[in-house]
Amino acid sequence: MYSLLIDHLSTAVVQLNRELQIEYLNPAAEMLLAVSRRRIYGQDLEAAFREDGESINALAAAVESGYPFTKRETEIGLNNSKKLFCDYTVTPVMGTMNNTESLIIELYPRDRMKRISQEGELIANHQTSKELVRGLAHEIKNPLGGIRGAAQLISRAFKDEALNDYTQVIIEESDRLRDLVDRLLGPRQLPKNKALNIHRVIERVKQLTLVESDGQIEIIRDYDPSIPDIYGDEAQLIQAVLNVTRNAMQALLEDESNQQKQIRIATRALRQFTIGTKRHRLVCKISVIDNGPGIPAAILNSLFYPMVSGRPEGTGLGLSIAQSVIHQHHGIIECNSDQNNTEFNILMPIETAVQDQEKHL
Repeated sequence: MYSLLIDHLSTAVVQLNRELQIEYLNPAAEMLLAVSRRRIYGQDLEAAFREDGESINALAAAVESGYPFTKRETEIGLNNSKKLFCDYTVTPVMGTMNNTESLIIELYPRDRMKRISQEGELIANHQTSKELVRGLAHEIKNPLGGIRGAAQLISRAFKDEALNDYTQVIIEESDRLRDLVDRLLGPRQLPKNKALNIHRVIERVKQLTLVESDGQIEIIRDYDPSIPDIYGDEAQLIQAVLNVTRNAMQALLEDESNQQKQIRIATRALRQFTIGTKRHRLVCKISVIDNGPGIPAAILNSLFYPMVSGRPEGTGLGLSIAQSVIHQHHGIIECNSDQNNTEFNILMPIETAVQDQEKHL
């Protein structure tokens, strides 16, 4: 009866014997740790997850002392090479001789809460930067219009061609600054939404990337064909995905030590997934993963701000514009980066797109 109750818990439970060998996992633990319990019964704890030596010593001490303990916000290694950010509580189970017979470990994943908190911060920061750029653009474009107009009037008054060359420089530089401000503001037109296959968008991006890279980069496709059509602006989505992919391409092309430059583009359908603080029934996930040198830690948290770039010649506008486009589609772009592995995840709710389509019908 007790085993049946534990099997139906949503909390992940692992039972160890005195030698720290696995005696039992409930289904929630199987899913969380991505292991099969029947295959790892009787094996050491590392068959389920890996901890450092200090934590293993703490488990052994709990067996001897019989005292429970809790470890907060720790990162454990899984056998699929992934890491899990979690809390866990260790409770000794006492036997008839008042000795510890086994240990019960209850694991509480914190990844979801951490990701929701990070997404909320990312959305708030992006909104703040958008408002700042809009205000700055207004303050810049008004004087620019006056400078350009004055330069045109002066050029008409001058008969000397050499002096007109100077006024032409003023006009051209004013236009260049105006175009820069327009790019900072991102797409100004409303999305022209229609039903589209996201893989058609990615295939177009793939073609453009192969042409730009002159075939120096291998692009690996890993598509989920079950993803339904998305209702969105095809041109804007192509631009957003292209900006993310181009960022990966440029990092790879600048990495002379890498002889096997690869970008993997994967799509997945996620169910009951949270973006920001809102839970969605169905979400489309596009992952752009490269094996380049990684993003410097100093700019990782500000990567989507305008004018932030890790490349000397970069404008820092591509990712900011991509984030704005995906926000218009009720989604978000996230980034994780390590040496030889940078992953951008584009997340867009599918049911929101369907509801928008129904409103227009």
